[in-house]
Amino acid sequence: MEPKIRLAYLVTHPIQYQAPLLRRIAAEPGIDLTVFFCSDFSLRSYLDPDFGKTIAWDIPLTGGYRHEILPALGPQDRVTFWRPFNYGLARRLNRDNFDVLWVHGYNRWFHWRAMAGAKIRGLKVLVRDEATPISAPRRYLKRIFKHWFFLGLRQCVDGFLAIGTLNAEYYRSYGIAAGRIFPVPYAVDNGFFRDQARAAAGERERRRRELGLEPGRPIILYASKLSEIKRGADLLEAYILMSPDQVQEPHPYLVFIGDGDQRQLLERRAGAMPWNSIKFLGFKNQTELPGYYDLCDVLVLPSVFEPWGLVINEVMNAGRAVVVSDQVGCGPDLVRPGENGYVFPAGDIAGLRQALVTLLNNPEKGRAMGQKSLEIIATWGLEEDVAGLKQALGSVTRKEPAR
Repeated sequence: MEPKIRLAYLVTHPIQYQAPLLRRIAAEPGIDLTVFFCSDFSLRSYLDPDFGKTIAWDIPLTGGYRHEILPALGPQDRVTFWRPFNYGLARRLNRDNFDVLWVHGYNRWFHWRAMAGAKIRGLKVLVRDEATPISAPRRYLKRIFKHWFFLGLRQCVDGFLAIGTLNAEYYRSYGIAAGRIFPVPYAVDNGFFRDQARAAAGERERRRRELGLEPGRPIILYASKLSEIKRGADLLEAYILMSPDQVQEPHPYLVFIGDGDQRQLLERRAGAMPWNSIKFLGFKNQTELPGYYDLCDVLVLPSVFEPWGLVINEVMNAGRAVVVSDQVGCGPDLVRPGENGYVFPAGDIAGLRQALVTLLNNPEKGRAMGQKSLEIIATWGLEEDVAGLKQALGSVTRKEPAR
């Protein structure tokens, strides 16, 4: 039998979206996985500055795979370029005789040090990051710096794990050869969200009654942080324009899930309208979200900066149509205009309104779009991640993981 490939994974902290993938990789017969976290702050209640409140995840973040929390000098309560000031990874890589180091993100000093140290020790290095050509405007000097940065990165990194089409395009634009890029798409636990949404269907009408939503009226859902870059305000203005005279209440409901520094502003704007059709429900945890995905007819993500947008993956597992801005990174891979949703220019409130009107004026078409979402997301999950990771491991180590 071929020996297992010993894989070390370095990431800042336990992340709710990554836990199912790490459990799935740990179950793969040919991969011996150990995860190294720089901090464990997310395992406890903590203040999320974007949500503006203390949160605690209601799903297990570390069960089902081997992991260690790296030691650090000073506090480990948040992640920045310098903090936590970790140490001890090199000794652990030597101790356990790893073949490959996989690093999530390259925007921390410790990750740079880890990659360089791994190469010196003869390990192969993989990197996965979120950057895309649309993820942030880059001035000329910054683009020059990025080219020099990637010249160095190419010397340390053997394989780049692309989260989607735009991420792969970004790597190619900085000179990474196509043969060194492997698809490990940003995915969620499709089975969990699909099953939870199906189970919630039996409670749909009860949930509508509890929220004061009349039967038969469609529901537009926003489920993200209420921050400026997420542009919940654009969705609210587009919704107001769905009224024929900005006095008569629109036929659909608009439901906001999430918290953030824009919430009070949005609530004031909504409160200025003579309607009862706009609801703010606050933060909802992972196990609560599928019920609201089942409740809605369409989910909107209008961000002006969104490297991916995993909420789109989640709601597609509930069989719902989606509308995203052209600055949402998952758009080219998951949103097929006219088939399972629409893409509009970020900041184009009239364009967003038109997309919603077109979708909601034809309920039968909307249901067909939701079914198409299910078909698309079924091919974008953890199994595709594992397949891409195994391809990358086989390529850089020149040996296939045992089956």
